[in-house]
Amino acid sequence: MTEQTLSTPGSARRRLLQINPVYVLLVALLVAIVLLNPAFMEPQGYMNYLKRAAALAILSGGALYVIVAGGFDLSVGAMMTLTVIGSSMLASNDPNSTYWIIPLMLGIGALVGLINGLVVSYLRVPSLIATLGMMITLTGVAFVWSGGAPRGYLPDTFRFFGRFNITGVPLVNIFPVAIICLVVFGLILWWGMHRTNLGRMIHAIGDNQRAARLAGVPVERVRITAFIVSSMSAVVAGVILGGRAGVSVDIGSGYELQAITAAVLGGAQLLGGRGSVPAAMAGALALEAIFTLLNLLGLPQPVRQVVQGLILIGAVALAMYRRKRTGR
Repeated sequence: MTEQTLSTPGSARRRLLQINPVYVLLVALLVAIVLLNPAFMEPQGYMNYLKRAAALAILSGGALYVIVAGGFDLSVGAMMTLTVIGSSMLASNDPNSTYWIIPLMLGIGALVGLINGLVVSYLRVPSLIATLGMMITLTGVAFVWSGGAPRGYLPDTFRFFGRFNITGVPLVNIFPVAIICLVVFGLILWWGMHRTNLGRMIHAIGDNQRAARLAGVPVERVRITAFIVSSMSAVVAGVILGGRAGVSVDIGSGYELQAITAAVLGGAQLLGGRGSVPAAMAGALALEAIFTLLNLLGLPQPVRQVVQGLILIGAVALAMYRRKRTGR
């Protein structure tokens, strides 16, 4: 009993030191935003911020499955674009079409993830190349389908998930439906990664694929599942983004790199084996906070790309350094 009592302060100190730095970064960024724009403290300010970040946060949580398994999915941005373009073309101005379009797009997303997983797992094509090819393919399909220009529109029943605000909520007055989607899908992704055998096997594959195979892990099936989760998360993110921003032929462009950057900010190791869904989503919130801060400072749009590039370069350098130290 005495030893436990004496060790409690040290244990608490160790737990404090183990707090993921992304949460500290997020708080610091939000404080900086408030100092520059006190109106951000109003419910409309921070609720709109969360609404903007919802799509990226869901996308990052799904993309983390592939990253932890030791791969990359560069096709998620194009999958978001195809979701928005395809939904607008299929809707035909019919509000009732939403109820079959979203399940159809989820099915297409699952098929795309399955193809990515099969190509990577059985044809031994590096995930970077396989998903880059899929990104080009999906972009071409969306371009041909739309004729190169936005056509049709998303009915209100579709845009509900990304645009609608519940009003009259105590304390905050408005509560975007996009935040509810973020919480629901965030919990699903967290449960799958951190509370199931699937998540443990994904970590095992990313940490040491050979050892995982010798331990009886079905490496190919697990990796395929990771790609399916990633692609279906891109569809959900596309539904939310399309609902908020409307139809555009390049609406998902660049989101694949933003998702990787967010996961890196959350502490995910680009060589696999390490990552947390809540931390990846916090990384997405931090990235959106960085963009908001840059806008408040009046810096041009290309600065976003510079920031993302520096984060990714630093992450790759850190991953290679860790691999050199551990000998893996």
